[in-house]
Parts: sequence; C-alpha cells; structure tokens
Amino acid sequence: MAGSSARSSRGSAATRAVAPEDLRPEPVVLVVGPEDVLAERAVAAVLTAARESDPDVTVQYLDAAGYEAGALSLLTSPSLFGGGTVIVVEGVAAAGDAFLADAAAYLTAPASDVYLVLRHNGGQRAKGLLDQARRAGAPEAVCAAITKDDEKLEFVAGEFRRTGRRASPQAIRALVDAVGSDLRELAAACRQLAEDAAAASGDGRIEADLVELWFGGRVEVTGFRVADAAVAGRAEQALSLLRHALATGVDPVPLVAAVAAKVRALAKVQTASRGPSAAVAAELGMAPWQVDRARRELSGWTDEGLGRAIRALAEADTEVKGAGRDPVYAVERALLTIATSRSG
Repeated sequence: MAGSSARSSRGSAATRAVAPEDLRPEPVVLVVGPEDVLAERAVAAVLTAARESDPDVTVQYLDAAGYEAGALSLLTSPSLFGGGTVIVVEGVAAAGDAFLADAAAYLTAPASDVYLVLRHNGGQRAKGLLDQARRAGAPEAVCAAITKDDEKLEFVAGEFRRTGRRASPQAIRALVDAVGSDLRELAAACRQLAEDAAAASGDGRIEADLVELWFGGRVEVTGFRVADAAVAGRAEQALSLLRHALATGVDPVPLVAAVAAKVRALAKVQTASRGPSAAVAAELGMAPWQVDRARRELSGWTDEGLGRAIRALAEADTEVKGAGRDPVYAVERALLTIATSRSG
C-alpha cells in the first residue's frame, strides 16, 4: 500500500521501514503505531509467511501489560518437538518493568527458530526497548493514524488496488464522504464495492454512481457516528449529526439502538477481566478489534457515568417506541446525558 509505505518512512534513521502487508518473520519485528487495521495486517503478514514456511509453527500471544517475570524465557525455550514459534506481544506501550527487563535481555541473544513480534501503539513507554530492537536491525511496520483527508483518500485508493479494481477519483471521494474516517469500515466498503464491480459487466471500474447505490444517504449521519460523538463527550456534534440524520429520513428507533449498542460494548469491556484483546473478546462474544476500540473509548468513563448513560438510553428507547410524545426530544435528551456523563 503506497500510503502506508510513505508513512513508514517517519521512523528514525536506523529504522528498517516495511509496509504492514510486507512484514515477514525475523528474530524480532516491530509493529508500531495506533492504527489497528494496519497493525493487524502487519501481524497477519508475519503469521501467514511463517505458516507458509512451516505449517506446524506454534503461535503464542503475550500481554505485556499483565506480564509475569520469566514468561518470555519459557516461551522462547527450545521445544522438545522442534519447529518454529511466533510470539506476538500485545500492549508493549503499557508494559511493566518485568517485561521490559526480560525483553531487553532477550534482544541481546534472540533464540533460534523464534520470531518475536512487538506490538506498540505509540507513546514514550518502552521506547528504549524499541530503539534497542531498531539498532539490532529489526524491521518495523509503522502503523500511523490516518486522520487527514488526503490520507484517507490514499488509503481507499490503495484498498481498491489490493482488490485488483480501479476506482475513479470521484468514486473514492464519494466513499470517504459516505463512510467517514473509520479505516475498518472503509476497508470493508472497498471490498464490498470491489465484489459488486466484479460481478457486473464491463471493465469493473468503480464509479461514483456505484458508491451512491451502496452507500447513498450515509454521509456522516449514521447512528454509529452519532454514538461515537456522544460517547466522546462531543454533545454539540452528536446533536448536529442527529438532526442531519433525522432530516434525511433516519428513524429514531435504530438511532437509539446504535447508541445503546455502543454504550453496552463500553460497559461490557469496562467490567471484563484484564488480558489480551483476543481472550477478552472470546469471553464477551466480541471481536478483538471491538475490545481494543472500546478500551480506547473508555478514557474518561467511570462506572457511574456508564450507569447514567444506560439509564438514559433505556428511557429514550421506551419513549421512541410509543411511550413518549416527542421521540426526537427523547433522543436529544439521551445524547446530552451521555455526552455530559463522560468525565474526561
């Protein structure tokens, strides 16, 4: 992907920058940055290549935040049965001193047939460990956040190239306007459009009319965007998006349902046990990326605040389904309660 390759060059002079999808198994590899979609692709690229080379390779996951001293040594010890091992360490940015000490010692003499993947979502914590790995020549996939408009356009263009499809600049612009900033949603939309174009006659080129057919009416007004703004404490934005959605014909009932789904996900993750995203996701019946996103969005939320938000949504749900005189006012009141219940 051209965009991710360009962003990868932002690292230090010693960095062996690699596009996320081009990362391959080496004794130590780095996946650094807050963009989960790119990070997941980088880890998946390592695992796929490792399995192609050795179908019996073992994959182990470690949570650096909850790490216990000596665990890395145990996982990297030679196996009686032979074969390679990929160890994916999540949460390096939240690592405690025990992991940092063990990992620093390990980097001085990595084990043979072991591929250590260090996932760090940014920040200064554990920067010394990353620099040590860079000095040793570890390749690095930099998964920088994609926030600027031109970066989103470049990402979408790259997604279509990955599917072997061409899209006009107008179609790319229309898709970004319709779906918004969430890379996971953008990637899924690109796949959907590519599959539809493949089934259609002609050269399979994606034009703006196809985007309109699939995503018309979604421009920044879905219930999920209303929910995102409210949960982030942006009351004015949430109300603006709500009014825009209602003006384009969106019913209050699914809007409330979308916001309620968001708040319930936060509450479930808030009360779940700590641990790797994959383990928590399995416990809660969610996808790992949903757990990661909820953990980020929980900043500023307390148990009391979530309780107020849930009660407000329960009242709004009852009113929009016929118990209240003004369903629009009920939704607005719930959104204001949610936005003001966030303490940070």
